[in-house]
Amino acid sequence: MRAVVVTPGQKGSGRVEDIPTPERAAEQALVEVIDVGVCGTDLEILHGLYGEAPEGDDYLVIGHENFGRVVEAPNDGGDLSVGDYVVSIVRRPDPVPCPQCAAGEFDMCSNGLYTERGIKGLHGFMAQYYTEVPDYIVKLPGSLAGIGVLIEPLTVVEKGVLQTEAIQNRMTWDPKEAVVTGAGPIGLMATLLLRAKGYEVFTLDLVERDSHKARIVEACGAEYVKGDEEPLAQLAERVKGIDLIVEATAVPQVVFDAIDAIGPNGVVCLTGVSAGARTLSVPADKLNLEMVLENKVVFGTVNANRRYFEAAVNDLTKFEELWPGLCCRIITRRVPVDDFEQALKPRPGIDIKSTVSFSG
Repeated sequence: MRAVVVTPGQKGSGRVEDIPTPERAAEQALVEVIDVGVCGTDLEILHGLYGEAPEGDDYLVIGHENFGRVVEAPNDGGDLSVGDYVVSIVRRPDPVPCPQCAAGEFDMCSNGLYTERGIKGLHGFMAQYYTEVPDYIVKLPGSLAGIGVLIEPLTVVEKGVLQTEAIQNRMTWDPKEAVVTGAGPIGLMATLLLRAKGYEVFTLDLVERDSHKARIVEACGAEYVKGDEEPLAQLAERVKGIDLIVEATAVPQVVFDAIDAIGPNGVVCLTGVSAGARTLSVPADKLNLEMVLENKVVFGTVNANRRYFEAAVNDLTKFEELWPGLCCRIITRRVPVDDFEQALKPRPGIDIKSTVSFSG
């Protein structure tokens, strides 16, 4: 079967190869891949920054944002049937296991022995087929067939928002205003989710007001804020007491600006990892004073367990009901597997989410 593989740690080793089709065990499903989204993690693996091959192999099949169809169901039947649309969870619990993994919260693994498909110790989904046990497979309704590849990035936001709600059980909380910094795939997923939950949402980016991203923001009833015209600090003056900021740029200056801009008792949820070794001067004393006196919370979210995947299926379905066809506009390019490198070269002002397609 055709697959996109890398030699972990070797920059520029990404290539399409014919590898053996996985043999299905009785308890597994065989899934035919339809679409695999490309994100910054894949780019970093392709640049040799990290990535770990499965034991016994010298290559890693990349790709974790997956969507496919069951072509062979587990022998015991169960909840999976041939023809079901599915996504698979990325992370697997460590074998020890730690207390979090033992409780099914393997996205919060505390000893680092977890594995991740397409990233760490397990082959990913950028291949024609994969096998998986039902515990890590989540079904989708047919109505999401065209946008199912958005489930995995949405899970990052689902986890962030649900954990924000858990954190805010510390107090009486009636949130109204939220800011999203960044209008990439994660930022747009956050915008849609928060709008669906009834927040007044302000999504900040640098793209032009008539850009594709800005139009999607406005189409769901959020306000697009052009960051070089109204910086985050200025927006915070206009929107007094911001309840939640979802930071989706991973730009260090924006991260610290978000901590400064969040209102009293507010939460800043970080969804990205800042790359590079650039130093940044920040008013640490001011930030510390505000965080203490105003009860601010800053935390990060990445990866997700089953409950966040199931929440994403429910909410993506809701998005389609509220704004028919809007999510489809986030997927701006599908390229065939043999041209996978094109998915790694976004077209400025056009592309939001690119996928590698195996559907013909």
